[in-house]
Amino acid sequence: MSPEDPQETQPLLRPPEARAPRGRRVFLATFAAALGPLSFGFALGYSSPAIPSLRRTAPPALRLGDSAASWFGAIVTLGAAAGGVLGGWLLDRAGRKLSLLLCTVPFVTGFAVITAAWDVWMLLGGRLLTGLACGVASLVAPVYISEIAHPAVRGLLGSCVQLMVVTGILLAYAAGWVLEWRWLAVLGCVPPTLMLLLMCFMPETPRFLLTQHQYQEAMAALRFLWGSEEGWEEPPVGAEHQGFRLALLRRPGVYKPLVIGISLMAFQQLSGVNAIMFYANSIFEAAKFEDSSLASVTVGIIQVLFTAVAALIMDRAGRRLLLALSASDCVIMVFSMSAFGTYFKLTQSVPSNSSHVGLLAPIWAETVDVHVGLAWLAVGSMCLFIAGFAVGWGPIPWLLMSEIFPLHVKGVATGICVLTNWFMAFLVTKEFSSIMWNRVRLMAEELLRPYGAFWLTAAFCILSVLFTLAFVPETKGRTLEQVTAHFEGR
Repeated sequence: MSPEDPQETQPLLRPPEARAPRGRRVFLATFAAALGPLSFGFALGYSSPAIPSLRRTAPPALRLGDSAASWFGAIVTLGAAAGGVLGGWLLDRAGRKLSLLLCTVPFVTGFAVITAAWDVWMLLGGRLLTGLACGVASLVAPVYISEIAHPAVRGLLGSCVQLMVVTGILLAYAAGWVLEWRWLAVLGCVPPTLMLLLMCFMPETPRFLLTQHQYQEAMAALRFLWGSEEGWEEPPVGAEHQGFRLALLRRPGVYKPLVIGISLMAFQQLSGVNAIMFYANSIFEAAKFEDSSLASVTVGIIQVLFTAVAALIMDRAGRRLLLALSASDCVIMVFSMSAFGTYFKLTQSVPSNSSHVGLLAPIWAETVDVHVGLAWLAVGSMCLFIAGFAVGWGPIPWLLMSEIFPLHVKGVATGICVLTNWFMAFLVTKEFSSIMWNRVRLMAEELLRPYGAFWLTAAFCILSVLFTLAFVPETKGRTLEQVTAHFEGR
C-alpha cells in the first residue's frame, strides 16, 4: 500500500468520490435483469415447501420417497452446473441481453412440466430444466448488471442479484405456506415471463457492443443507461478479440482472478447454506418445530433483510471488508450451528428399533418432548447463521465474479466459476442428510453424533477468513478496467 494510492487511503466507510449516473434507466435495466435471479431464487426455494406437500398430499404416482425427495431438492443444482457452462458459451456469442432472454424458456418450460407432472420422472425433469435456467441466469445477470452499472453504484446494483435471489426464496416459502405444490409451480412462471417482457426494451451492454465493433450503438446504450458518458472508460483496444486460450492461464491477469473466483464460489457453498435453504421445512419438521412453514418464512425474512443491508453499504464499506466481517462472523456461525446441533441432541433419547429412514430424521433416536422456547433455539440459531452469511458471503462472490475478469476471457472464466458453485451445491445438498445423519452417527465420539456436519461447515468458514485476508482485493469505486489492471500489476 502506498500513501499516494487513493483507493487505499480513503476511509472504508466514506462514500465513493465518483458521482452516480444522472440517468435512472440503469436502475430499471438492473431490475429487469435481476428478475432472472428472482426466478432462480424461487426455483431454489421451491423444493422446501414442495417436498412436504408432495410427500403428504400428492397422488401415489407422484408421492416422493426419501431418495426421490433428496433428488428433487438436489437435481436443480446439476442442471444449474450445466447451465453455467452453457451460459459461459452464450455470454460471448449471443451477448448478455439475448442470453437473459433465452434463459426464460427453460424456466417457464420447467415449471410447466412440474405443473403437468403425472409421475416422479416428470417432476425431476422439470426441476432439471429450471436448474439449467438457474445456471444461465446466475452467470449472465451479474455480468450484465456489472457492465451497465456506473462505478459509483456498481456494488449496490451488483448486490441486487443476491437480494433478488433471497427474495425469490422467501416468495417460495411464503407462497408455499398457502399454495400446494402444483399451484406453486404455476406461480414460478410469473417472474421469468415478466423478465422476458422487460428485457425486450433494455439495451445490450456497451462493453459487449464494443466487442462487436458497434461503437455508435455502444455509446447510445451508455447514454440510455447513464444519461451521459461521464465516468466511462473503454476496454483496452484489441483485448476483446483475443478469445480464451490455455496459454492465457500463464498471465497473472487471468489465473489470479480465476483462482479467486473459483475459491470464493467453493467457500460459499461449503458453508452449507443451500442445504439449509433447500430443506428448511424438512429440517424444522425433523426438529419437531410446531409450524415448520412459519419457521422457514422467518429465516427467509432474515436473509432478505441482511442482504438488503449489505447492498446499501456495499459501495461504502467495500467488498473486502464485508467479506472479512461476514467470514469473521463464522464465530457467530460456529455458535449458531453448535446451538442448532445442541437442539437436536436435546431432542434425542434412547435408540429406536425402527428400520425406516425418514428424510433428515435420525434413525437411532426417538424424539422427546421439548419446551416451546427450546424449539425456537432451532430458528434462532438458523437465523444467526443466515444473517452472517447474507452480509457478505451471499452477495459478494457473485459480484466479484462479474468484476474481476478481463473482457476477453469473461465468458469462459465466469462459466468455470458458476460450474464450481453449482457442482459444490449439488454435493452439499445431495449428501446433506447422509453427512448429517448416516455418516456422522457412525462416528464413535458421542459429541460429534448430532452436529458433526455443522462443525464441518464452521471449519470452512474459518478457512474463508484466511483466504479473504490473504488474496481478495478491493474493487469498490474502481472501473472494471482498473480492476483488471490491478491483477496485471499495472
